[in-house]
Amino acid sequence: MAVKAPFNYIGNKYRIINSIQECFPEHIDTFVDLFCGGCDVSINTVANNIYANDINYHVIGILQEFQKHDAQYILDYIDTTIEKWQLSKTNENGYKLFRDHYNQTKNPLDLYVLMCFSFNYQFRFNSSHDYNNPFGRNRSSFNDVMRSNLILFKEQIGDIHFSALDFCDFDYDILHTGDFLYADPPYLLTCGSYNDGKRGFRGWTEKDDLDLMRILTELSDRGVNFALSNVIEHKGSTNDALIEWIADNGYTVHGINFNYNNCNYHTNNRENVTKEVLITNY
Repeated sequence: MAVKAPFNYIGNKYRIINSIQECFPEHIDTFVDLFCGGCDVSINTVANNIYANDINYHVIGILQEFQKHDAQYILDYIDTTIEKWQLSKTNENGYKLFRDHYNQTKNPLDLYVLMCFSFNYQFRFNSSHDYNNPFGRNRSSFNDVMRSNLILFKEQIGDIHFSALDFCDFDYDILHTGDFLYADPPYLLTCGSYNDGKRGFRGWTEKDDLDLMRILTELSDRGVNFALSNVIEHKGSTNDALIEWIADNGYTVHGINFNYNNCNYHTNNRENVTKEVLITNY
């Protein structure tokens, strides 16, 4: 059974992890999770060497703290912090005071606790890199499920190598023939909000898509296997550049059964098709 990361990260792959990993190579020496987010894919992938990267250094900092300390230390820290700041589903003032405190100290474990009581459990930052997600009144808390997930996650995090790099700056020389890279970038067509540190606090662009496709093609030419999660159609729009790239290179497209129609409460038309796919070069 897959282990869930103790986050509710936008775009996380926990719900479809089995469908994705059915398409992964059977034996992996070095594995790179290029846009690891909350790390759901990394901790559920078996490989001799695992590299988890994400440009959101705030989240990577939390993951590194989880890796550094034992589970009891982390849980004691969380419980003590919640008690100290009187955090709850209803104490908005306590949440705001603690948010101000975090923005002064930037302690990664404080950020995790703060996220647990925030609206939709999101990581959102302003242009000054201060956390600015509102309070999750009557909904968000560090609950028993998250506690259990954190304990299991801690058991799996092991010797993963973490980095917080733009995908263009990642050192792809660590990958050799037969190694495997998984890429789950922001999707141009879907409704996710990426004001969370990705791409230096700017949105994902068509140029980013093209840069990533170029890098994946170069890796493929070197004999490195890759799998790319993406959406080729959403609410009547298509990613034509992605479709053309797939066809030009003869890559394999695996359908993924997931529905984004309810991801944005501002959207009235929820009946159009979304086609999420996994693209592989093998």
